[in-house]
Amino acid sequence: MKLLALGGAGAMGRVSARVAAALPGVHELVIADRDLDAARCAAAALAAGAPVPVRASRVDVTDGPELHAALADADAVLNTVGPYYRYGLDVLRAAIRTGTHYLDICDDWEPTVAMLELDEEARAAGVRAVLGAGASPGVSNLLAVRAAARLDTLTDVYTAWPVDVGSMPDSSRPDTSLRDPNGAVSAAAVHWMQQISGTVATVEDGRPVRRPPLRPVALDLPGGHRGTAYTVGHPEPVTLHRSLRPGGDAANLMVVSVGTAAYLGVLRDDLDAGRLTNETAAADLDRPTLRRTLRAAARAPRMRGPGTLPPFFAAATGTRDGRPAAALARLDGAERFLADMAEATGVPAGLALAQLLDGTVRAAGVHPPEAVIDGERFFADLARECPGAEVVEEL
Repeated sequence: MKLLALGGAGAMGRVSARVAAALPGVHELVIADRDLDAARCAAAALAAGAPVPVRASRVDVTDGPELHAALADADAVLNTVGPYYRYGLDVLRAAIRTGTHYLDICDDWEPTVAMLELDEEARAAGVRAVLGAGASPGVSNLLAVRAAARLDTLTDVYTAWPVDVGSMPDSSRPDTSLRDPNGAVSAAAVHWMQQISGTVATVEDGRPVRRPPLRPVALDLPGGHRGTAYTVGHPEPVTLHRSLRPGGDAANLMVVSVGTAAYLGVLRDDLDAGRLTNETAAADLDRPTLRRTLRAAARAPRMRGPGTLPPFFAAATGTRDGRPAAALARLDGAERFLADMAEATGVPAGLALAQLLDGTVRAAGVHPPEAVIDGERFFADLARECPGAEVVEEL
């Protein structure tokens, strides 16, 4: 197959393209970016060790004809262009029109909802599309399936990722790389501000609802893992509600220190009041102001911290053998796995792409990862690519 790596000059795009170049189903790889010089640089670096031809192309996803031409010339597209709440839906629509198989690392719930509604169009076009196949969502969804499988009935399901807890290095926080290599506010940081403001998708009593983010959720999990995490907008509740049908609650959570959670709350208030945009809020988080720091310090004593929660996990509650039970699925060595978020997101995307290209993902349509990715194979592949990233289950 000819693969188009859209956004392949970015940090996560470079990693996923590197993994993709070694896949048996890829015969040619095109690194596409709106910055042609960056695409050429990335293609040259990858071509030196790639077993397939690699070339660069300029593609601006906001230019409809340019995007369509690039997609029409490819068999499949690996889309790492963010933020997805701005660009994701249009790229998937274009891929369906051109009959191009599709995989992305979409981490915004709003476009996820809209893209899932294109399922019938994708099926009619024979296009196979997988959404959110990175770390969170992606690995987190497959962990949730593992946790839920330990129970006979499912009530609640939570996925969680770390911000600044434990031994996580400050420069490699999930979803929170605040600056790109050129020093500009990153798409991941802008996405994060979008998902701590307004209302976000969650599930309550088995029904999808929208609630303000940063709600504290106290967890008492198997293995003595106890603490409080905070809700954030993400696709997991949207897709897990469809695939696992929890009868209670579902949410995506941040495992975060009290100080950072308090500062995020200040930013949320200012975003909701229109005093900040997503871009200016992300810049402020990178260089906190004294006034907002003082406001955060005033609210922090009323908040609860992460306690002994693991950094990256999925947890489920329900029943087992007729009794209330809880199950936890986490990655052993999560700190090592998450030490470089480009690797932690790009490698899973490449491994999921392998299953899309070799026909493991058989059904046409638009799918979340947990619906079509073979989890046993995925985690075995992940352990080989990222030594130490093995699943631990506790009941």
